[in-house]
Amino acid sequence: MEKKNKIIYWISTLWLALGMASTGIVQLLGVKEETEMMAHLGYPSYFLTIIGIWKILGVIAILIPKFTLLKEWTYAGFFFAMSGAIVSHIASHDAIKEIFPPLLLLVLTLVSWYFRPVNRKMSTVTS
Repeated sequence: MEKKNKIIYWISTLWLALGMASTGIVQLLGVKEETEMMAHLGYPSYFLTIIGIWKILGVIAILIPKFTLLKEWTYAGFFFAMSGAIVSHIASHDAIKEIFPPLLLLVLTLVSWYFRPVNRKMSTVTS
């Protein structure tokens, strides 16, 4: 069972990292379609830079060893960013094709977090 969990963790984590890195780069570059989508959702264009930087930093935090507290915050940040994107698309009455990418990244975030190895988890203190 341990090997299976490790495989699930690494596949979901690598896909999560790829998805977050690629969207972060697109956001940092200010690609026209991304800028138009942000305007459609009602966000200022500088929001792309903020989100793009945090996504790239988050990918680094998820992939490097140690720093378990930073990883927990990164998973939380990815969760809030993707759930916020989903709600923004729903509130804007967008089609499912617009909702699917952040939904996929949200699922990958949850799967990666759930299956992370013990050495990537916060240790719990019992009294």
